[in-house]
Amino acid sequence: MTQCLLYSAGMHGAAASTPVLKPRLPLMLLLLLLGTSADLAAATTDRPERSAVTKESAIKGAMMGSLVADALCLGTHYEYDAVKIQRFYGTLDRYYSPGENTGGETHGIGWGARNFHGGNGKGPPKTKGEQTDYGDYNLLVLQHLAATAESPRPFSLAEFVPTWQRAMAGWRAWTCTMTRQALQKAAQGYPLTTESLGGASNAMAVRGAGLFGYYHTEAQAVAAAREAMFTHNEATAVAGNAFFTRVTWRVIHAGLEPRQAIEEVAAEPTSSPFVKAKVAQALAKVDEAMDPTSALSREAFVDDLAITSMARLWDVGKTEPIKVGKASPTEGTLPAAIYFICKYRDLAAASQANAEVGGDNASRAAAIGMVLGAAQGLEGIPPHLGRGALVEWDRAMALLEKMPLLQGGGGGSSNGEL
Repeated sequence: MTQCLLYSAGMHGAAASTPVLKPRLPLMLLLLLLGTSADLAAATTDRPERSAVTKESAIKGAMMGSLVADALCLGTHYEYDAVKIQRFYGTLDRYYSPGENTGGETHGIGWGARNFHGGNGKGPPKTKGEQTDYGDYNLLVLQHLAATAESPRPFSLAEFVPTWQRAMAGWRAWTCTMTRQALQKAAQGYPLTTESLGGASNAMAVRGAGLFGYYHTEAQAVAAAREAMFTHNEATAVAGNAFFTRVTWRVIHAGLEPRQAIEEVAAEPTSSPFVKAKVAQALAKVDEAMDPTSALSREAFVDDLAITSMARLWDVGKTEPIKVGKASPTEGTLPAAIYFICKYRDLAAASQANAEVGGDNASRAAAIGMVLGAAQGLEGIPPHLGRGALVEWDRAMALLEKMPLLQGGGGGSSNGEL
């Protein structure tokens, strides 16, 4: 789902008679127009040095960074008009309730305007500092891992599904179609496997931000991440989920920079042609957007144009066409997440920029926050987005303390055993 934004003669889409509000240029864009890549690096001098981030902080940062990036999206989740977001919010540098500045609703293309996180009749609506469904899923997986941490073992749907079913009984966030279908299948006695419960949606369901303190090898983490996204069984979604799991693992356990890890994983023979093509597309778009001589770099809504330009139109039989780059399908989510990670290289900056674009920004946030949170550790989370502001901060941190690789505070060893 996404709104097609047209930027010509300062006019916007179907409302061609309405002038577009020109936002103030962000610091990074000004530096791109006025200076060099060295100036760009200076724009994020508060970013922790990669070598100074401990493995323990990186493991915790992957989970907490994912939650922070997700919570920043709550106010604009499923609002597909970036111009409208800028008009009502300016910069999304703090947490907002769903549609807080737009009457309590966001506009999901093809689905109409509504509160997508209104409580589902199972409790009060979500409020600022809480999570979207992506964050809630990551928390649920972490909760399951903590419950089995005294006897670490491979991720088992036979163990997890009952926990998931109980959680769904009080689920206050958006419930995706694949989740609803999987619930029906589980209730009808389908085998508790990804093949049986998973649906054909190509949405990238990243739910493994908490895995990196539990498993000792990359292969184990990838296998667990696959089980955790059991509601989705489409090939590109599975590939995207595995890709970001591998990237995050190498940032944490091999000390790679995010772009280095992205390029390394994509280059491997085991990476699919789909992943290779999407990574190449994303990195080329990053370079174009950061080139001060390019027309794209001078656009006021550069990020919105960048990620939608990497996508096809998706005719869903509704009144408004969708550009996949801002929706949940992996063909758009994967390159768009890479774009924000590699362009901004900073958790807070990338998360804010992603939230301001809108669409299914939470689907991108799960990966963006996981990778950059791993790179910067807990030190990369600004205080105003951390404890006291993020509702689930204390609970998530307490669950992380139970992770096997964090016992003793040393980050654990990679001995290949569970």
